[in-house]
Amino acid sequence: MSVPLTLLGLLEREPSHGYDLKRDYDTFFGRGKPLPFGQVYATLGRLARDGKVVISEVEPGDGPERKRYVITELGATEVDAWLTEPVEAEPHLQTVLFAKVVLALMLGRPAEEYLDTQRFAHLQRMRELTEIKRSGSLVDALLADHGLFHLQADLQWIDTTTARLGALAAAVRS
Repeated sequence: MSVPLTLLGLLEREPSHGYDLKRDYDTFFGRGKPLPFGQVYATLGRLARDGKVVISEVEPGDGPERKRYVITELGATEVDAWLTEPVEAEPHLQTVLFAKVVLALMLGRPAEEYLDTQRFAHLQRMRELTEIKRSGSLVDALLADHGLFHLQADLQWIDTTTARLGALAAAVRS
């Protein structure tokens, strides 16, 4: 997730204070990983330094002054370019799970047990996401679907790899 570009997109929607940007980010994009306030303000500082946002007004607050940020033309151009570029096709050919399986085989450890443990963890997460899908908003349901589809692909890979462990072991031990 590109935090700077996401914050720029939220600012293109409407000028906002840092607090409001954090709230909106967390509501729509921060499921399970809310954005720290420090990151919001550090990012806004860099965006201002780079001419992508400006401060339109400063209001007194309970603590520090509240600054309202506005996207500039440069910032809006960057958001437009980002939105129209396709996301890099995934998955990458190197994953942690693959590395663990290969290392387990190289070291003579029980790779199939590790795959079974991972399968169990994936199935547990799929149950959690299915519940989120059932009880959550449309945003929650679509995010849950995205996670479920990735987990299904991982499970298919786990099954395929389990079936080929003997051949993989021979290939990595030679």
